[in-house]
Amino acid sequence: MAIKIEKKIKGYNVVKPEDKAAPAAAPAPAAPKEAPKAEVIQMHESLERPETLVGSTYKIKSPLFEHALYVTVNDIVLNAGTPHEQRRPFEIFINSKNMDHFQWIVALTRIISAVFRKGGDVTFLVEEMKAVFDPRGGYFKAGGIYMPSIVAEIGAVIEQHMKMIGLIHDPDMDESTRQLIAEKRAAYEAAATGAKKAPTTDDVPTEPSNGFPPGATLCAKCNTKALVLMDGCQTCLNCGYSKCG
Repeated sequence: MAIKIEKKIKGYNVVKPEDKAAPAAAPAPAAPKEAPKAEVIQMHESLERPETLVGSTYKIKSPLFEHALYVTVNDIVLNAGTPHEQRRPFEIFINSKNMDHFQWIVALTRIISAVFRKGGDVTFLVEEMKAVFDPRGGYFKAGGIYMPSIVAEIGAVIEQHMKMIGLIHDPDMDESTRQLIAEKRAAYEAAATGAKKAPTTDDVPTEPSNGFPPGATLCAKCNTKALVLMDGCQTCLNCGYSKCG
């Protein structure tokens, strides 16, 4: 077969048979290595219980019960010693000398523990439990916080624990809101005592143990007895909620 050369020849080289076999015998280029992936352990229902768990116990003293309730929440530590380390609630126990409500307390702890071990977002339990009310009426716990039922207070304990391990985060109150609440509180105290300025530290305290004025009512937003009437507006001295009317 004749090949027509249309360009000027500048040089030549003789190709030997062994030179043709050399490219075929050359090793194929190595495949690029995959980047190492972190072995992150996620919470799921088939995760086995370790021998040791980290736990916290909370005491609930309710006027509805003669004896106190002791709520213990145990956490499992996932990915310990790595940047992905995280504590997740794994199980809950409630103990008390009062045996009148033993069966529903045991049932509640088993259901909550099963939800914890299921994994995923378990923070919804807090809102569901805090919405349970007692038809006989609720009560105020220390600090003037209203609890509609004992189940709601157990939910508040779980919320407190989830905040401690970092599953729930409180929205930060900005400095302007804090300053406004302080000004409203000082103005209310001055008006209540008939003084022209806020009371000093030398004044005799007239507030209850919850730290809010005696005339304060229940706030619908934070469930704390810190709502006062100022200039025709209901203002909460705890969370800053305001309703004019």
